Amino acid sequence: MTAVAFDLQILWPVILVMALTVVSGAWLLKLRVGALKTRQVRMAFYASYRDGEEPEQVAVATRHYANLYETPVLFYLGCLVAGILGPVGPVALSAAWGFAGLRIAQSLVHLTSNNVMWRANAFWASCVMLFTLWGINIDTLLSMSG
Repeated sequence: MTAVAFDLQILWPVILVMALTVVSGAWLLKLRVGALKTRQVRMAFYASYRDGEEPEQVAVATRHYANLYETPVLFYLGCLVAGILGPVGPVALSAAWGFAGLRIAQSLVHLTSNNVMWRANAFWASCVMLFTLWGINIDTLLSMSG
């Protein structure tokens, strides 16, 4: 069995998005513990998410954290594919860094002002970066098989 040469530079934006997920999870935990301590929410709520509701700030952080397990999954896979197909070109690498930076921007908006238009713009711009990365991967695969 032959080892696959993997272009490691594509892992840095992946690590950044993973770190964003860890920090967002820690922030959510802090908010939830705070809400429990101040009795803004009862522990029973977290058993089924039916008994009461979270304070708005906690609900926003909960949704934000869930978002980090949606579109970013396609980013992680796209980076893995790009690394395997490597070498990763400058456009693909820029798209990966662009996605990571825009997800951070979206997070900052979501967890602070929560301005829906700013958040949507950051989201759709990050999707353009993701589609660019996947377009390059598909083009590379087609050129390898053709």
